[in-house]
Amino acid sequence: MRLSDLERLAVPEQPGVYLFLDQRGKPLYIGKAAVLRDRVRSYFREDLAATRGERVAQAVAQAATLEWRVCANVLEALLLEAALIRQYKPPGNARQKDDKSYWVVVITNEKWPRVLLVRAQLLAHTFDASHIRKVYGPFPHGGEIKEALRIIKNIFPFFDTKRPVGDNLSPVELAKLRFYQSLGLSPSSDEMALRRYQATIRNICRLFEGKKNELVSALRREMRQAAAAEDFEYAAKVRDQIASLEHIRDIALLKRAKSASENERRVEAYDIAHHAGKEAVGVMVVREGGNFIREAYRTFLLKEARAGDDPSALREVVTRRLRHPEWRFPDLIVVDGAAAQVRVVEAAVAGAGLVIPVVGVVKDERHKPLRIIGKLPVWARDTEVLEANAEAHRFAIGRHRRRQRKVLA
Repeated sequence: MRLSDLERLAVPEQPGVYLFLDQRGKPLYIGKAAVLRDRVRSYFREDLAATRGERVAQAVAQAATLEWRVCANVLEALLLEAALIRQYKPPGNARQKDDKSYWVVVITNEKWPRVLLVRAQLLAHTFDASHIRKVYGPFPHGGEIKEALRIIKNIFPFFDTKRPVGDNLSPVELAKLRFYQSLGLSPSSDEMALRRYQATIRNICRLFEGKKNELVSALRREMRQAAAAEDFEYAAKVRDQIASLEHIRDIALLKRAKSASENERRVEAYDIAHHAGKEAVGVMVVREGGNFIREAYRTFLLKEARAGDDPSALREVVTRRLRHPEWRFPDLIVVDGAAAQVRVVEAAVAGAGLVIPVVGVVKDERHKPLRIIGKLPVWARDTEVLEANAEAHRFAIGRHRRRQRKVLA
């Protein structure tokens, strides 16, 4: 698909979800936007592969057309995007499906279900399959989904304690439970209270599944039933929920969505650690959206580089890393070293057919940073580069010492 093809489409300036489709109408890539028209146009810049990755660039190039679904607000767009990605599994979104560092929302399978936010990688370690009722996601940006859950909780109060409701809770969780009680949300032997809470959980599920019309219809039906039973207090509460859904104030979420392209930036930093060329290891650390993603860190035992030859070692490590397209390619590579290290990594990137900027952190004799060399992208800050370099050095030293202990054991 080309920009000229897009110009023929009347893409609206509203929040929503967009789908790049192939000739058979199958989604190749799905995304969300606070302003659909502006976001979609950004996919036709020359630096798309460098900024968004090869998979996304390939999906846009192969697309025959574009479809979109307008949403009332950014919250709905965020939840609908995740639901559609989970449904269609587009190849351009494969990173979101496979990346275990992303977030998922879990609805627990309990008498009083909880709504919890966990890392995808920790899901199997945190819950037995029988204790999970629903899983929604993946959500790549923790800040966005946390803000979304805050908005949802204001409309549909839910439990999010670490332990099941009714278990022996810690003092902190007991205090949290007392706060829930002040909101009128509390575990109870009252069958009506349990039924209404379970209805709340079903409503949250509908929201995450992009079924807003079904959700509003269910709420209106519940409001009429409560009024018929002369439970006017509860009917008024449901009426307020309907009004809140139709007038969601997601200003904070909107701000996060507008800066999503910045949050998506992935910085990979590399370092080599050894003792006189022995027990050498290479490491990769990853930073996304200002946070280090420790689940994505990697260690490389050197196989080809000559002992003590750091540039050769860096070339080997980066070359091996770039053979893994299932790991999202970075928007910036940071290496520990001067021009020689930067040049060999640039050659490795070019050899892989990629365009990724590479910068080096030059150190003094006490291993303190002197300057950054290479062309730094306009979105990258010096502090971000230096922090990534320091984290790579820390991780490399730790892995090197671990290997030394194994050799001496």
